[in-house]
Amino acid sequence: MTDERNVRIALVGGGAFGAKHAAALKRIEGVEVTAVVTSTLERAREFAAEHGVGRAVASLDEALARDDVDAVVLATPTPMHAAQTLACLEAGKHVQVEIPLAASLADAEECLAAQRGTGLVAMVGHTRRFNPSHQWVRQRIAAGEFAIQQMDVQTYFFRRENLNALGQPRSWTDHLLWHHAAHTVDLFAYQTGSPIVQANVVQGPIHPELGIAMDMSIQLRAGNGAICTLSLSFNNDGPLGTFFRYIGDTGTYLARYDDLFTGKDEPIDVSGVDVSMDGIELQDREFVAAIREGREPNSSIAQVLACYRTLAALEEQLNAVTGS
Repeated sequence: MTDERNVRIALVGGGAFGAKHAAALKRIEGVEVTAVVTSTLERAREFAAEHGVGRAVASLDEALARDDVDAVVLATPTPMHAAQTLACLEAGKHVQVEIPLAASLADAEECLAAQRGTGLVAMVGHTRRFNPSHQWVRQRIAAGEFAIQQMDVQTYFFRRENLNALGQPRSWTDHLLWHHAAHTVDLFAYQTGSPIVQANVVQGPIHPELGIAMDMSIQLRAGNGAICTLSLSFNNDGPLGTFFRYIGDTGTYLARYDDLFTGKDEPIDVSGVDVSMDGIELQDREFVAAIREGREPNSSIAQVLACYRTLAALEEQLNAVTGS
């Protein structure tokens, strides 16, 4: 049975994705952002005033102790995700954490164990599952009108300095494998409806200051025979973002975030696919609906854990080559 009461949310993280969630949550009826946490209390006050949401609090622990917080949305740096997810579950709060859930398989598995122990809603922001463009393709697959033969994916940024999506200095280092590849690894298995049975990876030189590979190439094969080729780069001085080419038995489709085109670059109207054209809003709506309905959400920790197993296997391949 659906519980129509207000869902009171603490929003943690005042960066680019915190702002996206703040805007999205304001568009969902019966949702109230009651607390905002960022790097400092002063910044939290600025963020709350700027976005017209919540009340600034000094820390996640303070937010978790509040009686007017039912759930938490974590839009924080990747290294914090697993520990903060565990803290939310231990405090009895439902939690949605931005992708990636963790930067290691062990941490991801610990989060799953905590979720199963509490029975709370715990969801990971694998946004590609919710973008209208990818939903449209999935509907064609479910109807038996389209079968994926290959996905060709490009994830390209120009990030030779440690900056975030807003061009601001970042206190942590992003990662092509554990963050950006996670989107495609999960989506490929999700869209094909078949587990990944083979995965290969190579990477380019390590950046002398950032300490990470700036270029990477990944190959995947699903149990049903579909394949995926994923190219990732922080060196691309050109169009930025992730671009998906679905090559199937009855057509070719190009997905660019919430937009979709034919293989000949003709636009496809996906405005009727869901109640919004904003993938982040649709992701947040699923989180809230799962809380109200007492059910497992799409993109739950349990559903996405296979993605992190594949990432760990790919990391093992890279470590074997480098000897680390």
